[in-house]
Amino acid sequence: MSGKPALRTIASDGSSSSSSSPAADTRSVAARIFAILDAFAAPAGVTSLTLTLTTLAQRAGLPLSTTHRLVAELVQWGGLTKQENGQYSLGMKLWELGVQMPTARNLRTIALPYLEDLYETTREHVHLAILDGRDALYLEKLSGHHAVRLISRVGSRLPLHSTGVGLVLLAYAPTEVVQDYLSVSLQRFLPRTVTSPDEVRKRLATIRALGVAYMSEEMTAGSSSTAAPIRDRTGQVVAAVSIVTRTTPEPDPAHEQAVRVAAQGISRALGYRRAAG
Repeated sequence: MSGKPALRTIASDGSSSSSSSPAADTRSVAARIFAILDAFAAPAGVTSLTLTLTTLAQRAGLPLSTTHRLVAELVQWGGLTKQENGQYSLGMKLWELGVQMPTARNLRTIALPYLEDLYETTREHVHLAILDGRDALYLEKLSGHHAVRLISRVGSRLPLHSTGVGLVLLAYAPTEVVQDYLSVSLQRFLPRTVTSPDEVRKRLATIRALGVAYMSEEMTAGSSSTAAPIRDRTGQVVAAVSIVTRTTPEPDPAHEQAVRVAAQGISRALGYRRAAG
């Protein structure tokens, strides 16, 4: 059988072994560590992620021995945690550093009293999210014991076109951001998920006109979301707030009003003042 001959490696003790010629990994040590951490990026619908050492090596594109060494250092530092079953998850050290990010920390601190009021008013899931790349990044989530079950969590990312906060963030994003987002195929999570670029554009125009977004059963079955924009002192939309409820035949006007009040309160706390008239 024809084929490329294997390389024979001569070890320092004189022994030899045969192997195919792998491409040299020219990444720096830092880049390899980042690749290991990137392996924990959970896909939509996954609320937590633990990985075996072998899976980590495969996702990071690293030899098992290299992965073992770097993972051990990350565990010692606190960036990863080794579970009782031998698998690994992200560690508290990363969370501690992440919440120190000035934008996220300041926005969450300012918004939290209004989010708590919104939760007390509705007793539904309350979300605070910002735009980060092609995703809605969730900075805060308040939930009741009897609220509908969701896949969102603090620190998670979900697509813009299939979430209430995501649609709001996309509606007020720069034109080039919207064009870039709609230039690729949009994932359909449920039968009601809107994936047509033209239909999404129409929805975004409606959101800008009404100042609120409403969507139902596009990310999670049995749930509906009402979301509104949060503005900073310059008037730029910097975040979105939402509540997620069980699906009902018609949106509850009281819920919409509560979300609007929360968004306006956070915006005022950020220094936004609506122009007269």
